[in-house]
Amino acid sequence: MKLFINGIAASAGGGLTYLRNVVPELSRREDCECVLAVSAPLRDEFRGMNRVNIVDASIPQSTVRRVWWEQSAMAQLIRQSAADVLLSAGNFAIRASPVPQILLSRNSLYTSSDFYCDLRERGEYRLWLGTKFRSELARRSILWADCTVAPSQAFANELEKWTGKSVLSLPHGFDRSTFTAGSRELEESTQEKIDLTGNSFRLLFVSHYNYYRNFETLFRALALLNTRKLPRDIKLMLTCSLRGEDTPGGYRPESAARLIRELNIAGQVIELGAIPYDALHLVYESANAYVSAAYAESFAHPLNEAMSSGLPVIASDIPVHREICGDAALYFPRFSPERLADAIEKLATHEQLAAEQGRTGALRSQSFSWSDHVDEVLKISHKLSSARSKIKSVERARSKAAAAN
Repeated sequence: MKLFINGIAASAGGGLTYLRNVVPELSRREDCECVLAVSAPLRDEFRGMNRVNIVDASIPQSTVRRVWWEQSAMAQLIRQSAADVLLSAGNFAIRASPVPQILLSRNSLYTSSDFYCDLRERGEYRLWLGTKFRSELARRSILWADCTVAPSQAFANELEKWTGKSVLSLPHGFDRSTFTAGSRELEESTQEKIDLTGNSFRLLFVSHYNYYRNFETLFRALALLNTRKLPRDIKLMLTCSLRGEDTPGGYRPESAARLIRELNIAGQVIELGAIPYDALHLVYESANAYVSAAYAESFAHPLNEAMSSGLPVIASDIPVHREICGDAALYFPRFSPERLADAIEKLATHEQLAAEQGRTGALRSQSFSWSDHVDEVLKISHKLSSARSKIKSVERARSKAAAAN
């Protein structure tokens, strides 16, 4: 099987995590060969892997030009590669793909009414329009693809309601040994920030700043905890910086930074900044609990990373979080800082509960496997390729019969 993987939209977050796990797993399969298209800054990361060939085409950086390039130039690259199947890993499919196409649809913002409401309340009308444009392309992509897969059943259900087309649930995986294999140490400045938290109860949230991860509810919960008598201080460690120049995706963190000052919690919010993926496990190991207030998700890789690290998890009560964590998390209404503060207080004051939740999560994380995920991708690929071959055989037979007559 020869797969052409279109990963040029992956630059951060779940898309990049996907490629960093799936491509190495595919490279270990002797019955599979990959042709990988990614943006120029990522190419060296994947060079040298067995049976993985990197496309060295000049790819535009802007979203609009990149999408146009995909639709106009990608098909020729696929034909030249002699690939059997196209795996489009970035929400958007190639119209009239020359080979059967599997689309990975994983952006929950396109179907999230909460997100559109949030953008209107913030006055982010340009981002609202851009998201609407991309959502229509994502919806059409599901109609163009031969098979669409979503990383959770909850999100697959949303996509089916949105498009009226069947969508498969194919959970993303997790490999603890791969996640902790990195030998890189934390930057000295990062380690110093962690050390300065002392004996505090350390909450961790792994994300660059954006609106749908609902940072503001986290900050308000932190302020509420300051009004309660707790045995330990609460610190919130963030793997981002709340400065505009450090924020990808066009999101503006200034209002979040201002809220921190207004709530008088600046000393409790620790901005670690972006952490290299191969050192990220060290940050999890320094925390006491993991928290996510996100109101939109399609899978949420950090939940698996946290559970595998033995951290108790507090998560907003949305279907995807319930599906990923099961009984291994405490849940709260996604816009309720009061209920979030209650959950944090419960873990901070009940060590036995926190330990039990951590053990449950560690077991839960073992049910997700990148190897199983790749097995299913290859099964779908073989099925689609075989079906396309049968169609071509029938068409050739009909052409011969017509010529003979």
